[in-house]
Amino acid sequence: MSFEWPWQYNFPPFFTLQPNVDTRQKQLAAWCSLALSYCRHHKLYTLDIMEAQESPVFNHKNIDRKLSMEAILIVFEELRKKDKNKTRCLVMWRRPEEWGKLIYQWVSQNGMVNTVFTLYELANGDDTESEEFHGLEDWMLIRSLQALQMDGKAEVISMDDGKGVKFF
Repeated sequence: MSFEWPWQYNFPPFFTLQPNVDTRQKQLAAWCSLALSYCRHHKLYTLDIMEAQESPVFNHKNIDRKLSMEAILIVFEELRKKDKNKTRCLVMWRRPEEWGKLIYQWVSQNGMVNTVFTLYELANGDDTESEEFHGLEDWMLIRSLQALQMDGKAEVISMDDGKGVKFF
């Protein structure tokens, strides 16, 4: 399945920050939506600011337009998910609680309550290959499982070769 670009992406002025405040707010909302949708589609959880200008999200080669670095920083600021060094942007297109809910639904629907999983087999195993949470990065997986743990639906445990989780 290929990514569907919004109509604005083919509109050259979209790649130049607009001076009118109302227009700029709508433009930034569209950029934020585009960045989140693109990351979701490609299962990207971080964006490197220094590489962003060459990313297809911010660089439309067919119309020879590229969002300026200043504008990319404004989009990232709008998303408000930067790390301390401000060199990477943490992209959460779904909150940990939402991921936890999806994971727990899968566990329940497949009769795997009271089962122990390693983090690897949960996020990368053959059984989860068709699930939306397949390939979820460890940091987000752990946050999601911790949210389930707070709800009493799971317990993150230490195992000989790393971490695991038991669902209740």
